[in-house]
Amino acid sequence: MFPSQMRKGILEGCILAIISLQETYGYEISRQLQQYGFGEIAEGTIYPLLLRLEKQQYITAAYRQSEIGPKRKYYQITEAGKREMYTFFQNFAQLSQSIARLSKQIGGDFHASGNQSASGTK
Repeated sequence: MFPSQMRKGILEGCILAIISLQETYGYEISRQLQQYGFGEIAEGTIYPLLLRLEKQQYITAAYRQSEIGPKRKYYQITEAGKREMYTFFQNFAQLSQSIARLSKQIGGDFHASGNQSASGTK
């Protein structure tokens, strides 16, 4: 699993991406992040990020009646949010390439499983 500080740095862009797929609400965003492999993200992490994205006008929100239970706040991405999302993914791709070059330079062959081959140790 990702260290929490590393994960926090990328959550805003990933939340924008999830919202760009369809209008959704906070708990569902958390569930989808978990399905993508981000682990369990606490509501105390998700909702402040959603509020920040809303204040930056990257998303809009509207309360809607839920089929089960109280009203839910549904989020939708704005045009500014789409631009920010694309910028995030461009920057992340560049960062990933830089990290891959550095990893190769030190002789690492790192995998998502946390294993490393080559001369280094985990």
